[in-house]
Amino acid sequence: MATTPVKLDVQSVQDIRNLLWGSGLKDEIFARWTQGFVFSEDEPTALVQHEGGPCAVIAPVQAYVLKVALFNDNPHKEISSVTEEQAKDILCTALTEILIDVASGTYRVVSLDNSSSEQNPSNTQGASTSDAGAKQEEEGERSPKRPRMDEDIFHSRLRCTECEDEDALRTCMKSRIPDFTDEFGVLLHLYSVILTKGIEQIKNEVEDPGESLIDSIHGHGSQSLINLLLSGKAVTNVWDNDKEVCGLKLHGIHRQATIGFLTLLEHMRYCKVGWYLKNPRYPLWLLGSETHLTVMFSKEENLVVRESPHLTAKQIFQSFDPEGNGFISTIQLADLMSALNLVSEKEYVDIMTTKLDAESLGIITMHCFMEEFYPGESNTDTPRSFTLYHYNGLARSCIENKVRYQSGRATIPEELDVQVITDVSTMKMCLETKWPTIEVTWDSDHIPSLN
Repeated sequence: MATTPVKLDVQSVQDIRNLLWGSGLKDEIFARWTQGFVFSEDEPTALVQHEGGPCAVIAPVQAYVLKVALFNDNPHKEISSVTEEQAKDILCTALTEILIDVASGTYRVVSLDNSSSEQNPSNTQGASTSDAGAKQEEEGERSPKRPRMDEDIFHSRLRCTECEDEDALRTCMKSRIPDFTDEFGVLLHLYSVILTKGIEQIKNEVEDPGESLIDSIHGHGSQSLINLLLSGKAVTNVWDNDKEVCGLKLHGIHRQATIGFLTLLEHMRYCKVGWYLKNPRYPLWLLGSETHLTVMFSKEENLVVRESPHLTAKQIFQSFDPEGNGFISTIQLADLMSALNLVSEKEYVDIMTTKLDAESLGIITMHCFMEEFYPGESNTDTPRSFTLYHYNGLARSCIENKVRYQSGRATIPEELDVQVITDVSTMKMCLETKWPTIEVTWDSDHIPSLN
């Protein structure tokens, strides 16, 4: 059962402001994040992004919208013919699923008390900012890009509804969907995610609790915020599992993510995205450039690699090989076998050590280990040709300034003896981090933009 909305206490508001925005929030940054979840007039399930910054929330939500539309129990075969009412239902389900994925206890839905007459705490003389905003609206001066209220008033009007179970959450979200499509919808959903996950839990998961989730200078969401929405964990890194570096334990992704992630920064060798993000549970990936997030997706479910004993074993082996050398020390074999629930008595481990390290080099390769314990179980059913679709929420980055999905036919050759490079776009560089030999022919002859 959902409770009645209650005002957030002063300390909770301050904690969430510090976590998200840091010590100072510029009016310009707040204004850029001030928008609702609005669908394109040219693509009924594609969300529009007005300004740079909130793609860290809008792009993951877009990916969940596509997940709901294409892969839930009653999928839409033609998403371009979805009605306005169906699109709202899809959005509501998508926002709800994100809250369920991040939840660590009670679900919390944040809304605004628009009936409040509270004054701007920072404005001690003259009319409040809300009064000024109302006057501007009456005079027809208000720009769509100008916030109705400043961030102090916004935070003073936050209300929170607690839902004890998923049924109550779904009911609450359905009644609140107009709030999420209105001017502050993106922020209300983000605040709902933060409070549902728990501020202290997020601080425990991020690498640097003192670093805000939204950059105070440029307004871009951090990798921790992106990871929270994709995987349910606000970890800072994109590799698999945890790594120990110079005595510090650095957290990575611990499970196959709901939505995947590929980034141009991996091509530039700034990071290494792990298997869990490259191989999500659905064929949906966020694509990261240096400054923006877009979405790549396919209707081809065979692109998804399902969890299996073979894949689990590879993941656990790699956790014993954090440097990615492709081998472990022989002294680690007993712990590895124990982690995989294999027979790990000393006598048997000694026999396997002799067999897997026949030349007494002191190492055991992943290939030898997998061939011994998981022979013939590798996945070879990935299609070699499939249709890809790309979404970019910024109209200025789309053909004819219309936010629509762009489609292309992708092929993945078995191998290229002599590679003729005809496409050096950032799009191809990003996709090659997952499919090194991929070639895509875009239907419009226009390569989509990552920015």
